[in-house]
Parts: sequence; C-alpha cells; structure tokens
Amino acid sequence: MGPPILSTLIALPALGAAVAAAIPSHKRDAIRTTALATTIVTFLASLVMYARFEAGVAAFQLEEHVDWIPAWGVRYSLGVDGITLFLVLLCTFLMPVAVGATWGQVPQQVKGFYASVLVLESAMIGVFVALDLILFYVFFEAMLVPMYILIGVWGGERRKYAAVKFFLYTLVGGFLMLVGILYLYFKGGAQTFDYSALLQVPLTITEETLLFGAFFIAFAIKVPLFPFHTWLPDAHTEAPTIGSVDLAAILLKIGGYGILRFLLPYFPAATRLLAPGIVALSVVGVLYGALVAMMQSDIKRLVAYSSVAHMGFVILGVFALDVTSASGSVVQMVNHGLSTGALFILVGFMYERTHSRVIAEYSGLAKAAPVFGGVFLLVVLSSLALPGLNGFVGEFPILIGAFQTMPAAAVTATFGVVLAALYLLWAYQRMFHGPVEGSSRRMPDLNPREVAVMVPVVALIIGIGLYPKPLYDRVTPTIEQMITHPSLERTARAEPPRGPAAVAARTERSR
Repeated sequence: MGPPILSTLIALPALGAAVAAAIPSHKRDAIRTTALATTIVTFLASLVMYARFEAGVAAFQLEEHVDWIPAWGVRYSLGVDGITLFLVLLCTFLMPVAVGATWGQVPQQVKGFYASVLVLESAMIGVFVALDLILFYVFFEAMLVPMYILIGVWGGERRKYAAVKFFLYTLVGGFLMLVGILYLYFKGGAQTFDYSALLQVPLTITEETLLFGAFFIAFAIKVPLFPFHTWLPDAHTEAPTIGSVDLAAILLKIGGYGILRFLLPYFPAATRLLAPGIVALSVVGVLYGALVAMMQSDIKRLVAYSSVAHMGFVILGVFALDVTSASGSVVQMVNHGLSTGALFILVGFMYERTHSRVIAEYSGLAKAAPVFGGVFLLVVLSSLALPGLNGFVGEFPILIGAFQTMPAAAVTATFGVVLAALYLLWAYQRMFHGPVEGSSRRMPDLNPREVAVMVPVVALIIGIGLYPKPLYDRVTPTIEQMITHPSLERTARAEPPRGPAAVAARTERSR
C-alpha cells in the first residue's frame, strides 16, 4: 500500500513552508532552493499518485478517511478520480516551473514570498482531493490568505486594491457555498458532511435551484464566468509572475472543478433547468473575453482577458451535458493551465528585463531574442488551439460535443476561436516582427535557467497535442458516470450516441 499519498501531497508543501520560514532571512538562495526542492519532491510524489491510479475506473481511488470532529460529523476524507487526477498533477507540475522561473524576481522579503507560495500549493491540492464538504470549504478559503499576501505585498502599484477585490469576491462566494453546505447537512439529518452521503439528500426542485445558485456563484467567481469576472484583470495585472501563474493555471480551475464535482451530481434537476442560461453566459464570456483582449495595450491584461474567453469554453463544455464536451472541458482545464501559465511566465521574463508590458513599445523581438520569440510563438499557437498542440485536443471535443445538444451555442462559440487567433497573432506580430526598436533593444534572449524552465512545459504542450489518450482514458469514465445520471440523461444528447461502440450496440438491437 505504501504511505497515504494524498496526505503526503498536502503535507509536503506545508512542511517546506515551515522549513523556509526557519531559514535566516539573509540566506535568500537557501530559501529559494528549499522552495524549489519542496515543489520538485511534491511533483515526484504526485507521479506516485498517478502510477497508483487505475485507468478506466470511475470511482474515487486512493481514499483516506479519519475522524476529525466526530461531534459534528466532520471527517478528514480524501480521494481522487478521473476529474481530480490531472488537476492535481497540473498543480504539482507547474509549481516548480513557476518557482524556477521567478528565481531572482523577488529580491526582498524572500522568506515570506516562498512560504506563501508553498502554503498556497498545499491548500490548492487539498481543495482538489477533499471528500468532506467542510474540509473542502476549509481548503477553499485557506487559499485566499497566501494569494492575498502575494498580490498585496509583492504586486504592482495598485496591488492593495487588486488584493482586496480578489479577497472580497472570493470570500462572498465562499460564504454562499457554506450556507448551501450547511443546508444539505441539516436537511440530510445524517450528521455528516461526507461527499457521497450528501448525494442521497432528497431535494425539491425549488431547493435544488436555490442551492445550485449558492454553489454556482462561488464557483462562477472562481472560473471566472462572465459577468463575475471583473476581479480577474486587476488581480492578474498587479500580481507577481508566480501569482499570475497560480491564478490562471490552477485557481481558476477550482471553479470548473467545483461545478463538475458538486453542481451536476448534487443538483441534476436544477442543472438541466438552468443549463441553457449558463451556456448562454459562457458563450458571451467567450466572445466578450476575446473582444476585450483584442483592445488591450498591456500584454499581461491581454493574457488575463484571454482566460475569460478560454474558461468560457470550459463552462460551455460542462453545461452542454454531453460526455464528449464535458471530458474535453476537463482536458482543456489542464491545457489552459499549461498554455496560459507559460504565457505569464514569458511575460514575466520580458518585464524583468525591460520593465515594460506595453505592446506598442516593442518591435522586432524575434530578432533581438530569437529563442524567446520561438517559444512565445509556440505557446501562442497552443493557446489559439492549433491542431497538433494541446489546446486543440481540448477545445475541439468541447465544440463537437456541444454541437450535439446546443448547436447554436457551439456555432457561436466557434467565432471565439477565430477571435483568439486574431488577438494573439496580432499582438505577436506587433511585438515580435519588424525592426528592433523601443524596449526590444533591452531584451536579451533566454538564459539557460529559463530555457530549462520552459522545456518541460513545451514538451507537454506538444506531447498532449499529439497523444491525449492517457488523459481521456482516465477522465472519460468519471464523466460518463456523472453525465448519465437519470435527471441529466434526458438532455444529455439531442440524438443517439455516436462512435463505434454506439453503432455496434444499435446494430445488435436491430437484429
């Protein structure tokens, strides 16, 4: 059996934070090395989790259960399934990448910075693996503190405003979710916050709808889904590079994860009732995020608004209530984390050298820094879903699946793909082509450390794009179990299932 791997994943970053906090403040390289070593060890431990996970199984695996507060029915319960597995891996993979990328970007208060980063990693992993709703809520709120500190202390000129705005938005959403959790607890009468037990709580359609709203607002803010997105551009713009990476690559995914984990299984009738409206919001978010991104003069804000558009695709895929689209949404959350995380890291490299993020101040970057220009172009192509790269194998299944249940929404959202190509390639053309002028003259190429940081990210971008099967083999069984719930199945497809297995089944029945 071995040690409890999920508890180990949560404990390692917290332990690393304690070790970093004990190192004298003037030993900055020792603190950075501790943080990097901790995140690398945590990633290696997550590979053990992946190796132990059995593909093709829909149920929770690697479960851990210990009584925590027996008088209230609160337990320390952990587990992973096909939805959770790759989100945890995304988190543990990107943390050492982000730490390595920002090695020298924080010259002061290094101890507090990396301690906050490690505590944040511990809380993010806890959110993904918690199977007790109070434990989930504790981790959900615990993430706020280190991220608030990262933005408020090490952010840009308007960091305090951005940090408070981020904190208040998420806090209000979390409070509404807590109200919903407590209602399920008292309604069930079983004195437990266990995830599976609360699935059995009988609810009327009115109760489902109200509870759906409470949970939905909490997760829609996190995604962020239009019109709950207004905190995101400020938070991204003012956050340090590692804060932007954590926000875009991991924290936003907690919103999509929460919607899949709680809304569809807990409130299936309300989901079926409200899905068309939420799909409409997601399509608006796709187009709005793309159009606003196109008008940005700051490259970091452009990438921030692109997240609104890309996460709109994720929510479209979920609420299309199709196995193909919902599986694509999970894979796309991983893909978006890699691509957008890489973009924020590259923008951070650029800002560290030139202290400018204004698109108009750059020209000819591809000549001044050809390696940087090549990596940036590859990541841009990944973000706009070029076939052969990871973005395509997430967005294309979303649109294919959504077209079966909500064709008008799918067709409209497809224009978001075109707009993504416009705003990303237009920004790249202005910054990287032409004569070397303005801030580009102060832009040296990537150094060996930065190349080493980007190589594994680029490898995954290409690898997933060429061979996404390992992801879908583990994600799809869990999604199939979720989407085929009787209350959802009635709108799961507008026509009979497709694919070789479905064709064979229909042929057998006809005989």
